[in-house]
Amino acid sequence: MSVSQQQIEQAIAKYVDPYLEKDLQSAKAIKGIDINGAEVAIKVVLGFPAQGHFARITEALTKLAGAVEGVDSVRIDISHDIVAHSVQSSLKPMEGIKNIIAVASGKGGVGKSTTAVNLALALQKEGAKVGILDADIYGPSIPRMLGITDRPESEDGKTLSPMQGHGLQAMSIGFMIDDETPMIWRGPMVTQALEQLLVDTQWEDLDYLVIDLPPGTGDVQLTLAQKVPVSGAVIVTTPQDIALLDARKGLKMFEKVEVPVLGIVENMSVHICSECGHAEPIFGQGGGERMSEDYDVDFLGALPLDITIRTNGDEGTPSVASDETGTVASIYRDIARRTAAKLASQAKDFSSKFPNIVIENN
Repeated sequence: MSVSQQQIEQAIAKYVDPYLEKDLQSAKAIKGIDINGAEVAIKVVLGFPAQGHFARITEALTKLAGAVEGVDSVRIDISHDIVAHSVQSSLKPMEGIKNIIAVASGKGGVGKSTTAVNLALALQKEGAKVGILDADIYGPSIPRMLGITDRPESEDGKTLSPMQGHGLQAMSIGFMIDDETPMIWRGPMVTQALEQLLVDTQWEDLDYLVIDLPPGTGDVQLTLAQKVPVSGAVIVTTPQDIALLDARKGLKMFEKVEVPVLGIVENMSVHICSECGHAEPIFGQGGGERMSEDYDVDFLGALPLDITIRTNGDEGTPSVASDETGTVASIYRDIARRTAAKLASQAKDFSSKFPNIVIENN
């Protein structure tokens, strides 16, 4: 019995991807179905990095296509292709950076920097080329968290080469000052420093640049919204009511400046005793999920209050780098896939397809 393409399409449509929340055909991820007698080859191209998810997709599609009468063998060719997505209407994506993701919180101390660096590492482990920019000028923490102690170099005397840490390209004001040197600057100097760190760094063909913002909704956030082409934002909070109150302000800020919120990450969701295993939500319970429902944004995931997350960051080997197959790293990688999949569903940027039109008055 001959096998038709329609039969294969109907069979694999039964698989609903947990990150795209639709079947791969509807998501336009099926790029080809080749049938040679009883042999079927399916080409899948995802719009987001998901190497840790490839095996699950391969297994599901192989099983579904293999169940079609007349099919003897199934081959799945799966890859990803990350493109630039739309940014604020007045801006265009930066050269060398396809997408910028801002990681923000309304309040300090909720684990935003820890989330930012582990999100960046998780995206990199999933197969993307990733950089991280430390926009917290007053309290830079990325150098310590990535275990980088060297100073950046400048080949031309004008721009800086990004530092390298655990496979990430990184830049921070912390690379240029001593750990104990305070940055006693007024707002304009801070925003100018942020712009220089972003523009004067020679980022090398990044799929994603993760920007670790300082807490709040002040000068740095406003500069980011007005001058930096951001594809999406991730809000970090804890379940605590006070933290949620400020996180809501951060979310509303991004809405006002035309930056889509990709989702919410809840940190310190539950404490699990290392001695007896008892689980206790000491900062409250379900706050992040309620907030995501209230504002109709995705809940990307929840991290436990785990001592290893803190120690790994302090030692310069964040959880995703120190134990990439561990429980905590698996949560971060799941959050990274959800974040990137949400961004992949956004409108693409086509500005590079059109020429610049200049009108000159003679």
